[in-house]
Amino acid sequence: MNEKLDTLNRRFGIPGQVGFKPGPGGMEAVEVSNAEASATILLQGAHLIAWTPKGEAPVIWTSPEAKFAPGKSVRGGVPVCWPWFGPHATRPDFPAHGFARTVMWEPIGVKALPEGTWLAFRLVANEATRAMWSHPTELVLQMVVGRTLDMDLATWNRGDTPVTIGDALHTYFAVGDVRFIKIHGLHMVEYLDKVDGNTRKTQLGPVIIRGEVDRIYLNTPDACVIEDPKLARRIRIVKENSRSTVVWNPWIEKAAKLGDLGPEGHLHMVCVESANAAEDVVTLAPGAEHHLWVRYSVEPI
Repeated sequence: MNEKLDTLNRRFGIPGQVGFKPGPGGMEAVEVSNAEASATILLQGAHLIAWTPKGEAPVIWTSPEAKFAPGKSVRGGVPVCWPWFGPHATRPDFPAHGFARTVMWEPIGVKALPEGTWLAFRLVANEATRAMWSHPTELVLQMVVGRTLDMDLATWNRGDTPVTIGDALHTYFAVGDVRFIKIHGLHMVEYLDKVDGNTRKTQLGPVIIRGEVDRIYLNTPDACVIEDPKLARRIRIVKENSRSTVVWNPWIEKAAKLGDLGPEGHLHMVCVESANAAEDVVTLAPGAEHHLWVRYSVEPI
C-alpha cells in the first residue's frame, strides 16, 4: 500500500468499516462497509461507483467496461458535474460537465453514525482548473452511506462578486431492463429534448424509454421514482435545491460510439440526474453557499 493511503487510513480509517486502498485500475478509493450498506468512492472526482444496501441488488450502475485512468471520466456511478453542466457556454475546448469529476479530491472527514457512515471530500484546485475557473469558490461533497444514500454537493462563493454555477449529480441507476421501467414524477413538466435539437416539449405520463433519451426537465423540485418490474423495486429520488432533472439513456447507436458501456449496457442503466442546468443555473452572491442535496432509497414493488 502506498504512503498516501497509509496516511489516509491512519487519519480517517475506521477498522471494519472504512478503508483507503487501491481501487479499480489502481486508482485510490475508499471502501465502506457497515451494517446497512456497502459503497466504493474514488478519490478522483469524489466519484461514488457503487452503493448496495444490505439484501438488495446494486442500486448504482458502473459499466463493466468503464475505463479507470487519471484525468479521465468514469462511465457510471455518480459523476459530479461542476461548475457547468453540458458544454461550456463560450469555450467548446473546455471539458463537458466541468472538471470536478476528473480531478483529485481530498477527504476532510469520516464518521460512524447510527444510520451509516458519513464522509466528506473537498475538491483540490490546481493550475489547470484555475485556468478554466478563476472564481474563488470552494466545493465540498458530503455523503451518508446507509440504508439510504444521502449526498450534499455544497458550493461556497468566497469572492466579492456574484458567480453563476451549473451543477449535477449525474447518477447512473442500475435497472433490470430499461425498456420496462417507468420514471414517475415528471408528468406535465416542460423539458428540453436534446435528441430533437433542444425542442421544448411537455411530458405526459411517466417517462418510458424505447430509444435514445436526453432531456433536461425544467423547474422540477419534486421527487422522482424509477419503477423497475424486472428487479421488483422502486428507486426513490428525493432532492432539495435542484431545479432540473436530467433523464439520459444513449440507446444502441450512441452507446456503441461511446465504447465503454459494454454489450447491451444501455439496457441495464438509466441516468436520472438531480441538477441545476440550462435556464435553472444558480447565481451565488458574495459569501453565499448552495447545497444540492439528494437522498436515494429503495423499496419493493
